[in-house]
Amino acid sequence: MARIINEIILHCSATKEGLDYKAKDIDKWHKAQGFKCIGYNFVITLNGTVETGRDINDIPAHCTGHNKNSIGIVYIGGCDKNMKAKDTRTESQKLSLYKLVKELMIKYHIDITSVHTHNEFAQKACPSFSIYTFRNEFLTWLNGKQEETKKKVKCPHYGMEIDEELLRSI
Repeated sequence: MARIINEIILHCSATKEGLDYKAKDIDKWHKAQGFKCIGYNFVITLNGTVETGRDINDIPAHCTGHNKNSIGIVYIGGCDKNMKAKDTRTESQKLSLYKLVKELMIKYHIDITSVHTHNEFAQKACPSFSIYTFRNEFLTWLNGKQEETKKKVKCPHYGMEIDEELLRSI
C-alpha cells in the first residue's frame, strides 16, 4: 500500500558551513544512532546535487509526529564555523531545493502551506531559516520563472502574483 504524502519538511544537516557531506555519510550517522538507515528522503549537497536517501515508499525518520505522511529533505550545512545556527545554503542548494519542492508539490498535490521547516515542530534551529523565508524565496523564484505573457493571479497565501496555471498545479 502506497504512503499518503501530504507534507514536506525541510531540514539542515547541522554541519559546519563549507564541509560537504553526502547521503551515505548521513546514513552512517543515523545508523550509529540506532536508525535502520538514513532518516531523510532527499539530501542536497553543497553543489546542489540531489541525492536519494530513504526510499520514498518507506516511512522516513526525520520529524517526530510527522513521519508517516511526510517527505524529509535535508541540505548540507546549517551551522557556522562555531556550530551556531546559520543559513548556509549555497545558491546551487537553494535552486535544487526549489526545483525539488516544486516537483514534489505537483506529484503529491501538496499546497505551499503544507511545506514546513523542522523548527515549526521541534525546539530546534533546524533548518536555520524560517518557513516564511523559504516560502517567500520559493514564490519569488516561481514568479521569476514565469513568462511575462502568461496570466498572473495573486497567490492567496502571500499576495504575490504568480502564473495562474502554476498556482492551480500546486
